[in-house]
Amino acid sequence: MAPPLVAIVRLATASRVLVLTLSLLARLLFRPYDTSASLHPPCLSSPSFPPSASSSNSTATATAISSLAVWDGVHFARSAECGYEYEQSFAFLPLLPASIALLSRSLFAPLVPMLGYRAVLVISGHVLNNVAFVGAAAYFYRLSVLILKDSGAAYRASVLFCFNPASVFYSSLYSESLYALFSLGGLFYLFSGARTVAMIMLALSGSARSNGALNAGYICFEALLQAYDAAIQKKRPMVSFLCRLHFMLLCTVLTILANMKRPYG
Repeated sequence: MAPPLVAIVRLATASRVLVLTLSLLARLLFRPYDTSASLHPPCLSSPSFPPSASSSNSTATATAISSLAVWDGVHFARSAECGYEYEQSFAFLPLLPASIALLSRSLFAPLVPMLGYRAVLVISGHVLNNVAFVGAAAYFYRLSVLILKDSGAAYRASVLFCFNPASVFYSSLYSESLYALFSLGGLFYLFSGARTVAMIMLALSGSARSNGALNAGYICFEALLQAYDAAIQKKRPMVSFLCRLHFMLLCTVLTILANMKRPYG
C-alpha cells in the first residue's frame, strides 16, 4: 500500500482529471452563461511580449481554449497579457498573472505561434493551478497530521478537500489554487518551526489574494505566545517587550494592508 501522502497526491491528481472532464463535458452540452470570454479588445499599450509572438490566432482550437477564461479568469488573463490597464484591475493581485505570463514566455512559448498568446496564457493558467492544487492537497494532509495527531482523520479530511463541490475553482483560471498552496504550506512550516519559509510562503499568499494579508495574524499570535513565554515562564521582560513590539508592528502593517485592499474587495 502506498504511503498516505503519496495516496493523497494521487487522489488530488485524479480529482483534477475528474473536475476537468466534467467541466469540458458541461462546455460541450450547455451554452456558457458568461459570455465575457469573447470580449478581447486590443491592449491599450503595446504588450511587452514581441508582437510577432503575441498576435492573435483565430483557429477553432485557439478560440475554444481562450473561451475557458471566464468570469475572473478574463481579468487574470488580461492582466497577464496587457498589464494593469484600469483601476479595477488591481483587484486581481499579480501573483497569478505574473506566473502564467512567465510560463507562457518560457515553458509554453513554443505553442504561441500555433495557438496565439492568449490561448497559451489560458493553458498556462490551468496547468499551473492544477499542479498548485495537488501541492496544496499534500500540504493540507501534512498540516492536518500535525494538528489532529491522527493520520486517519487527516486522510479523510484531505479526501474531502480534494472532492468538495467548490474545488472546481481550483482547476479554473482563478487564484484560489496558488492561495491555498502558499497559505497551507506557510502554516505547515510555521507549525513545524521553519519560520523563515513560513513567512515567505504566507507573504506569497498575500500576493495571490487580498485576504492573504490576514495570514499575518498567525505570525502575530506566534509573537504573543513568545511574549507570554518570556514574561511569565522565563521572567525575561526585555524579550517580552521586544515580542510585544513585534506584535504591534505586525498588527499595524496588517491594518494598513487591509485598508489599502478594501476598495478592491
